[in-house]
Amino acid sequence: MPKPSTPKRADLVRKYRIHKEDTGSSEVQVALLTNRINELVGHLRSHAKDSDSRRGLLMMVGKRRRLLNYLKKEKLERYEKLVKDLGLRK
Repeated sequence: MPKPSTPKRADLVRKYRIHKEDTGSSEVQVALLTNRINELVGHLRSHAKDSDSRRGLLMMVGKRRRLLNYLKKEKLERYEKLVKDLGLRK
């Protein structure tokens, strides 16, 4: 079964950076975490008993949540744009 196509790290950084040298802003971190979370979810679908990966997934989800809370509090318009672009809310 072919692996689903996921964006490369450099492409995500380029898309969500704020300025040319930006590699660590909240938006970039959330995008990278979201990409990794999606990959891990796929892994856990086929390896349901992989508890160590599940713990890592939960920690990443928590970190993404904290970053989003910060972004919502400090820069609401950027938060709303990011959430919409990444499709994080239903």
